[in-house]
Amino acid sequence: MSTKNTFIIILFLLSSSFACKQIEPSGPEEENILNGPIEELTSAERILHLKGDAAFAQSFNSETGLGPLFVATSCQSCHSSDGKGHPFTTLIRFGQWDSTGNHYIDKGAPQLQNRAIPGYLPEELPTGISYTKLIAPAVTGLGYIDAVSDADILNLADPNDANGDGISGVVNWISIPNYVIPRTDAIQNTNGKYIGRFGKKSAAYDLLMQTSLAYNQDMGIVSANEAIDTYTKLESEPEINLQTLFETVFYLRTLKVPPVRNADEKEVVEGKQLFMNAGCASCHKQELKTGNSSIEALSNKSFFPYTDMLLHDMGNGLDDGYTEGSAKTYEWRTPALWGLGLTPKSQGGNYFLMHDGRAKSIQEAILLHGGEATKSISNFSNLNDADRLKLLKFLENL
Repeated sequence: MSTKNTFIIILFLLSSSFACKQIEPSGPEEENILNGPIEELTSAERILHLKGDAAFAQSFNSETGLGPLFVATSCQSCHSSDGKGHPFTTLIRFGQWDSTGNHYIDKGAPQLQNRAIPGYLPEELPTGISYTKLIAPAVTGLGYIDAVSDADILNLADPNDANGDGISGVVNWISIPNYVIPRTDAIQNTNGKYIGRFGKKSAAYDLLMQTSLAYNQDMGIVSANEAIDTYTKLESEPEINLQTLFETVFYLRTLKVPPVRNADEKEVVEGKQLFMNAGCASCHKQELKTGNSSIEALSNKSFFPYTDMLLHDMGNGLDDGYTEGSAKTYEWRTPALWGLGLTPKSQGGNYFLMHDGRAKSIQEAILLHGGEATKSISNFSNLNDADRLKLLKFLENL
């Protein structure tokens, strides 16, 4: 081959490589994605996290245990990119799961399973009963929430509004299933119940309980620690083993904290102060701290979720007539606000906020608050347009 031809070929290869790099799409910036592991994990923990990631993404069918009745076919289908769910995957809860038992259990309560594999009929909502619609929450940062001590949660509670600020957050005292081992710092009330911390009304004790219930009630999957079929109420062979279940739980415990954006920008800083001044932080506590954890990366860390993990009276407008544990029908757990501005990325480019997705913007979600939040909403409404936009910009960058 001549020197001239060799030169032409080399030039072509170089130019082709350059062209490919020019048109190759770049990945999203780290600050714009919710999913990803905690940075401080060990090599062994990272491997376990990846296994849990695969389990979280697994799509089930009738041959792998789906159903016979179900809502979704995978964890990921309700928590796209680990973010909030979409109204298309709304869950419906009904009956009364309280101290007198779960009424309508014979009709499928507490959760409607509106899809079925061939040969079975999906459930229909019984007439004349109270029910609520729930959108799946984002799952990032849950390991930090899980690692907060019971004592710290109780210290935030003020059931009798002793400080007179109009806020009286309470914990949800729940019974736990036999497969759940109480945490080392567990606090029980006089009835032997424990503090719930996951779910819209804090009706799940820990991520193991939350995940087991999700497999069973959302997908009809029987796990090895809960070998009872929701549909037949009879003992059943496990459809996922304990290892897979624990890997999924580990994945959820080791997802990173949602990234904050533009924290030092002038309007964002001013918006944060307006948020505090309006009294929003009375429930949406900026900073919490973890206790000791079996995962070293989670032990004794300060984090900023903007929640107090407590139930609050949210007023008649958000009273769905449904309760779980000791929660009243008008009480809801303060949702963490971290990652709020990234919510549209998992919701098709739009906002669907509040427990049921009824709010189509952050401002609409704020104005739907009632009950204990009435004073804060009044403060927000009284802001001038410029300050209101600053407060909203702060929230959009969480």
